[in-house]
Amino acid sequence: MPGNSQRRNARTTSKKGAPGGSGGKGRDTLKGRGKTLPADERPWHKGYSGTEKLPSKTEWKQDKERKAAAAEGRAPKIGKPGTKDTTWGRSGSGKGAPTKRTASRTPVSRGPRVAPGRRSATPKDAPELLVGRNPVVEALRAHVPATALYVALGIDIDDRVSEAVRTAGDRGIPLLEVSRAELDRLTGGVLHQGIGLQVPPFAYEPFDDLLNAALEQPAAPLLVALDGVTDPRNLGAVIRSAAAFGAHGVFVPERRASGITATAWRTSAGAAARVPVSQVTNLTRALKRAQQEGFTVVGLDADGETALYDLEAAVGPLVIVVGSEGRGLSRLVGATCDLRVSIPMASTVESLNASVAAAVTLAEVARRRAE
Repeated sequence: MPGNSQRRNARTTSKKGAPGGSGGKGRDTLKGRGKTLPADERPWHKGYSGTEKLPSKTEWKQDKERKAAAAEGRAPKIGKPGTKDTTWGRSGSGKGAPTKRTASRTPVSRGPRVAPGRRSATPKDAPELLVGRNPVVEALRAHVPATALYVALGIDIDDRVSEAVRTAGDRGIPLLEVSRAELDRLTGGVLHQGIGLQVPPFAYEPFDDLLNAALEQPAAPLLVALDGVTDPRNLGAVIRSAAAFGAHGVFVPERRASGITATAWRTSAGAAARVPVSQVTNLTRALKRAQQEGFTVVGLDADGETALYDLEAAVGPLVIVVGSEGRGLSRLVGATCDLRVSIPMASTVESLNASVAAAVTLAEVARRRAE
């Protein structure tokens, strides 16, 4: 009789119809996760470079990579936390993702020469490299401390490359053969001539030792001071001129000025290995100390009251102060100088580059002392 069947699981209702909708509640489950973040924006990746707090596990990954890279003699493949904004404006006044900046139509030339098609931004994790065949050979001849010699595969071998490889082998410096692309990456596209020397941070001479060594020279001591020169190429060029014209040392301020970098090394053509360089905390105080030791402090100034060719103090103990590329001598440094010297020029030329002005002055001082 219907309704009294003893069969289990017997259907008692009609077949179920089409299911009803969720009313939009399951809509989010159909969405994708969006684009894949680059490594420097992933907090869990060792390449993370964001501004948010670095997770402890990520910090451990980066330390591990540093140790592995040091053991293998290569650059660590890690990020630089704090160098890329990953807050998307939440911590500042902006809203949403940062806007894309449009480049100027007029290219601005900054930094060392870069071969066409190569990038000019040196990787943050790249070691400090001294590049160029002459600078590398000069540095090895002067026994500059080095940790590795990079040689690109397939380069033309000349006497300088052979000497660099032989000297590195004699001194026990590791020789690393890399591709040109890898050397381009490490140098940021700088014209390296297929060879690079990895150098540790530059060892500056203490200022007191620099001063005493200059006073012990048989000839009249000659020093060069740089006041706020921020371009390492200018610094390297001044050091090269100082070595060429017999200066006994160069000193620069620690802050708001360029130090000895691989670019300065390359521009000096290795002269930084022969001329002692010192960093001072306070340039004005260092100049006053030199004055107490009998030096005449001469500042290069386009509006100086003394012409370079009338500088009688050139034959005695002398400190030549070169101002920055834009503003020249600072107020306190200019007030400390015993003399302000100008270089006679044609009226159509406003001023000279800092390194060129230093070279002209050093050449005139050397000429006077040779008479």
